[in-house]
This record gives sequence, structure tokens and C-alpha cells, in this order.
Amino acid sequence: MIREFDLTTPDGRVLHAYDTGPRDDDHLVVVWHHGTPNIGAPPQPLFGAEWGLRVRWVSYDRPGYGGSTTKAGRDIASAATDVGHVADELGIERFAVMGHSGGSPHALACAALLPHRVLAAATIASLAPRSAEGLDWFAGMAGSSRASLGAAAEGRSAKERYEATAEFDPTVFTPADHAALGGSWSWLLDVVRPALAAGPAALIDDDLAYVAPWGFDLSTITAPTLLMHGAADRMVPPSHSEWLADHCASATLQLHPGDGHISILNSAPSALAWLCERAVHSSP
Repeated sequence: MIREFDLTTPDGRVLHAYDTGPRDDDHLVVVWHHGTPNIGAPPQPLFGAEWGLRVRWVSYDRPGYGGSTTKAGRDIASAATDVGHVADELGIERFAVMGHSGGSPHALACAALLPHRVLAAATIASLAPRSAEGLDWFAGMAGSSRASLGAAAEGRSAKERYEATAEFDPTVFTPADHAALGGSWSWLLDVVRPALAAGPAALIDDDLAYVAPWGFDLSTITAPTLLMHGAADRMVPPSHSEWLADHCASATLQLHPGDGHISILNSAPSALAWLCERAVHSSP
């Protein structure tokens, strides 16, 4: 059962959050970071007890999505502050973090900026910083992905103009991606549809944050970190996670041949198992 609640941050914003419970020491708290554009409901396809994992999922709508109020000019680093507020509200001291797609940089922000609270991190199909030295950032992206993020790189006005006429391009996904969306990960449509129904404002804020300075240093991450990526990803090329692995000493890179941006989520159970094992070993 998912409990939803609102909390007010010290700067007067509302964060809409989610908690699956139970509230006991036998369950590892994993904070889920959602993609773009999604609301923040925790990933129900990963709730299954068949993996023998005892996980308490906590998550929240990033500012502008769902029930969370907008935060002007937010950067990736601000996620660490918001996660700290949610964890404090629930009386949680230490936790692991996990993110898919655009949620992944936000999970990395928590690992970098909350080193005494984050036990381990797992990212799936993460972007690298736009400023990544030596990385051809747009290389390998499908045309629509390149156009969308390229517009963001030109600034808010250009991004707003782009979104005013943008339409979904199905070729950004591989056949395996479309199969996952029609089957095991059809749940994603449940978090994408309400995010899209509210308009593009939060999506625009997300994309502007991805191409701006992230506000933290990846090299400071010390928690065990898994970087999982589909080798056939057309939305975020695997070179992004390869670059991250080269600049985060605590990272383990897993590339999955044949997987795209969505089908890689079929391997999310193994990422969760990895996360749980490393988090337990990182506990005091």
C-alpha cells in the first residue's frame, strides 16, 4: 500500500511524497527518483516479493510535477535538499537511492551531497553532465532527443518554443523498448500520462537542469554506485554512463547489449538486488 502525503519545506514549497512502509529496521529504505516527464510514484514493477528483498520505497514528485510546487531555477543538486526534507519528515536517517533516466542525475546528487546518509546508489540510463569533458554529448541520440535537449541548451525561450509544437517520436525507442512498454513496464504510462496532462512546464525545468551545471562534483561520491545502461539506448546513449564510470571512483558499470532506454528496466530487479547488498554492507 502506498501512503501519499504533503510536507512544507522551509522555503514554503509543498513536496508531494510517497511511502510504502513498513516502518521497521528490517526493510531497506530506497528513495526512487523518477524520469522525465513522470510523477514520482514509486516503481510498482519492483514491488514483487519474489526477489526476497525487503524494501521500503520512498519517493516524491520533483518540483512542478504532480502535487509538488514549482521551484524557480532548480538545479540537479537541489534534489538532495528535497530528499533530505522528505527523509527527515519520515524520521529516516540513512537510505539508498535509485533512479531511471532523468531521475538518475538526481540520485547521483544525493550520493554526492548527502554522503553520511546515502548507503548506496543505482542509476539506470543516466545522462552525464552537459559539460562532460571529452564526451560528445549528443552523439548517438535519436533526432528527437537531440532536438529536445539541444533546445534546452539554447535556453528557456528556445525550449518553450520547441515544446509548443513537439510530438512524441516513437523511433526514439527500440523494438525492445516498445515491447517493455506494452508488457512488463506498462506501469510507466501511469506516471507519464498525469505528468503530461499538467503541461510541459516541469519537463522544461528538468531539461534545463540537465544541460546546466549540476551543482555537485561526481568525484566526491564514495557510496557504492551502480551505473546500468542499455547498449542500444537511442534516447540517452551508453557513452554517458561510460563517462560517469570514468569520473566516479566508487562506480560499477553494467552495459546490457540489445537493451534500449525502457527495456533496460527489465534488468532493474538485478540492480535493486545489487543496491540492497551494497547498502547492507555499507551500514554501520
